[in-house]
Amino acid sequence: MTAKIRKIIVQTDEVRIEMGREVQPPARRALAMAVIENPYAGRYADNLDGLIAIGEELGGLLGQRCVQALGIEPGQAQSYGKAAIVGEAGELEHAAALLHPKLGAPLRAAVEKGAALVPSSKKVGGLGTAIDVPLGHKDAAYVRSHFDAMEARVADAPRSHEIVVAVAVTASGRPLARIGGLQVSDIQGVDGLR
Repeated sequence: MTAKIRKIIVQTDEVRIEMGREVQPPARRALAMAVIENPYAGRYADNLDGLIAIGEELGGLLGQRCVQALGIEPGQAQSYGKAAIVGEAGELEHAAALLHPKLGAPLRAAVEKGAALVPSSKKVGGLGTAIDVPLGHKDAAYVRSHFDAMEARVADAPRSHEIVVAVAVTASGRPLARIGGLQVSDIQGVDGLR
């Protein structure tokens, strides 16, 4: 099963000044969202393999769109996250089917490596529902400077039979991060934690 995509939205933000201080280099994040038809809307199904396959398709597509929007090479990506908002004719498990079994591998390929788990969030909601896409360093979960989130919202989605799938990728950590923890320069990137 392939995704029936109504629209794709890509946005970036770049923080240059925080608390009156220059952020050097600027903190850069990208968000790519696909509004897709939910093939299981309005009915219960024991087998959600169709959404699992769509998640695999979208992981690569949305990850690549984020990297392109940032104008970086895949290996320069630093953190990532994923989220989904299911329209009212669906259920929370539809978001889980999209996000968890297979979306991660093609997202990791889009950003090169990615030893750490991809942080995620999910919810059911209507038009204009917002969700925070949690972010963490792609290779080491203990890097506190990269704990962050990016809000995802589409004004006309999800309709009741749709799902908004979002992927966020960064080219940096938070602006002016200074709470300690594992530093990017000390990442081993083997176990996904350090």
